[in-house]
Amino acid sequence: MRASRFFISTLKEAPSDAEIVSHKLMMRAGMIKRLGSGIYTYMPMGLKVIRKVEAIVREEMNRSGAIELLMPVVQPAELWQETGRWDKMGAELMRVKDRHGRDFAIQPTSEEVVTDVARTELRSYKQLPVNFYHIQTKFRDERRPRFGLMRGREFTMKDAYSFDRDIDGLKKSYQVMYDAYVRIFTRFGLQFRAVAADNGAIGGSGSHEFHVIAATGEDALVYCPTSDYAANMEAAEAVAVNATRGAASEALTKTATPGKAKCEAVAELLKLPLERTIKSIVLTVEKDQPADKEVWLLLLRGDHELNEVKAGKIPGLAGYRFANEAEIVEWFGTPPGYLGPIGTRKPVKVVADRTVANMSDFVCGANEVDFHFTGANWDRDLPEPVVADIRNVVEGDASPDGKGVLAIQRGIEVGHVFQLGTAYSESMKATYLDEAGKPQPLQMGCYGIGVTRILGAAIEQNFDDKGIIWPATLAPFEVVLCPMGYDRSEAVKAEIDKLYDALVAAGVDVILDDRGERPGAMFADWELIGVPHRVVIGDRGLKDGQIEYQGRRDTAATPVPLVDALAFIKGKLA
Repeated sequence: MRASRFFISTLKEAPSDAEIVSHKLMMRAGMIKRLGSGIYTYMPMGLKVIRKVEAIVREEMNRSGAIELLMPVVQPAELWQETGRWDKMGAELMRVKDRHGRDFAIQPTSEEVVTDVARTELRSYKQLPVNFYHIQTKFRDERRPRFGLMRGREFTMKDAYSFDRDIDGLKKSYQVMYDAYVRIFTRFGLQFRAVAADNGAIGGSGSHEFHVIAATGEDALVYCPTSDYAANMEAAEAVAVNATRGAASEALTKTATPGKAKCEAVAELLKLPLERTIKSIVLTVEKDQPADKEVWLLLLRGDHELNEVKAGKIPGLAGYRFANEAEIVEWFGTPPGYLGPIGTRKPVKVVADRTVANMSDFVCGANEVDFHFTGANWDRDLPEPVVADIRNVVEGDASPDGKGVLAIQRGIEVGHVFQLGTAYSESMKATYLDEAGKPQPLQMGCYGIGVTRILGAAIEQNFDDKGIIWPATLAPFEVVLCPMGYDRSEAVKAEIDKLYDALVAAGVDVILDDRGERPGAMFADWELIGVPHRVVIGDRGLKDGQIEYQGRRDTAATPVPLVDALAFIKGKLA
């Protein structure tokens, strides 16, 4: 490719609405152009990167035995109503009507459509297992689109769906996809981590997220450096900090704590470690009749934070909300800040975190403004609680596998694999006939990669003050040839054209910058765009029979004999 025949549109400054590094650099490098909130045109430079991502994904999916099809963007509402997601997904699901008034969804994902394919096409156990995938446009009506391609409304995703006879078959298909994802992200040239995850709105049982490691990542990844344990914060198991409960050594005392509504302030006033205090969080579960609603009290150590996903998995707490102040006063007799499990006005269901359940002589609210209890103990002063893991882990916690302590790093989710089981096949009556001729529900797996999101994640991991630093497999071009005086020096033109032709013949994705730009402007463009390898040819170097090579991460250029240029570049690419 010659630059004069390509479209290059770089900017010195990013638009004011670009918030994070990847968004700014993609706009400046001319890779995307904003059309509307969370909606972008993929410009030629950006589209080249997307196609390279897709090619790697497609090669590894095919290698894994998955079969490509293409499902529509617009899907009938009836399918979504069968699974209940038409109402469950809420405003994020974009709904439209056709000219006849019939409802359709602009697909955010394709579980319903692929299950419809399976129930009409997969009739016998002899057709299983099978895995269908496609690379397709998705739309999710984000409440607050931001960060460019990282959280847009329209995006491209690879989603795959496996169908098996039984759980053992599903686990095998899941492992095949997990291994394929490891190969995909390794080929991308990105530092990544696979972590155990919560299934969220998709449903099903086990799942793993694939994260690109980046300091700017929104997700906290929990892992043990001395073992294989890894999970996202939502799913990371928090073991009790104190392995056993100590014996009670203090009397229960109602202690004045005027104006001290926070655990930190109470601990400071009482000259106690924050770890001796307990914080109270009140949740409400609505029932069919308003008078029947339940109020729950969740207890955490003063320095710990509630994990809302874990809380929602406690039997009876599905669909909870945080209690309002009127409910808190009604059940506890006091506004927030002085709440505790001892002496509530109305009965509440108490759940203690594992660490809290092993505490003794702790401090908790007395359900009276300006007062707390000190020296509180389980069994003696209040009944033994329901015990559950309801907190976020913190750095230095013991690893659940007993093989070290936990560390935390930031990541950007770019892939997710799920064991769906029969969540969709049962609701949509997708069955196959087993060897005995009896219908059985299909066991499903679901596997997604955010194709366009990969671009933003790769940049967040690989950039400097000059611009993007693409891994070689994702770069829009592998090599850029920068001639000094291409339009003025016949010698330079002849040599660089010769090298360009040789690289093209060798299958190298190379671009020759024949625009006649000044060296400073030309170098700045390609450093911004992030091409991994740059070759400079000028009259001065030709006199010495040399070219200059510089890798995008190199701090200085390396002289290379002209006669060795092709072999040298091919060696760098290898």
